[in-house]
Amino acid sequence: MIILFGLAGTGKGTQAKALSEIFGWRTFSVGQVIRDTGKYTDTVDNGGLIPDDDVIALMTEQIKKATAEGYDIILDGYPRTEYQAKWLMDHMKDDISGAIILDVPKEELYQRLELRGREDDKSKEAIDLRWDIFEKNITPIVNLLEENHIPVRKVNGVGEVGTVTGRLIATVKELDPSATKQKDDVNGEEIEKSYGE
Repeated sequence: MIILFGLAGTGKGTQAKALSEIFGWRTFSVGQVIRDTGKYTDTVDNGGLIPDDDVIALMTEQIKKATAEGYDIILDGYPRTEYQAKWLMDHMKDDISGAIILDVPKEELYQRLELRGREDDKSKEAIDLRWDIFEKNITPIVNLLEENHIPVRKVNGVGEVGTVTGRLIATVKELDPSATKQKDDVNGEEIEKSYGE
């Protein structure tokens, strides 16, 4: 299991899908898993946070199902909080090969998100706020992973999509030497040739 971290605009979602196709792994985005339940629409629409224990229960269900089916997993943006990370360390530490932070400078994010054109992304103030929240949350999570001897790597997220994918492939293979290339996209989706979440 590989954890992939990155802000909106880093290409994290696009790259998670690409890696799942290349390695034949399943990818789970915490945002998508929450949306798929249909239970939390009002909370999400109003900018509220889903309780940690609910998020943990939802993600654990998906992880266990995929594992039972024989798939390895890419966690897209999970854990999001130190509490979630502690739970993961207590219950699934031995299943985690490593974590990758997709690293994109703030100025580059401004440009990408402006091009993407979503209203909640476009202002520099909104991007600055997301950056600060991400930095505040990621630091204790990374510290916790490293304390538990889980390797954490930063990968340069600047460049053509395929170039970044190549960097990630090399890093995944370093973290999990058993990773092998597969032909089928187990998630049943085309790789998006644009920057996603």
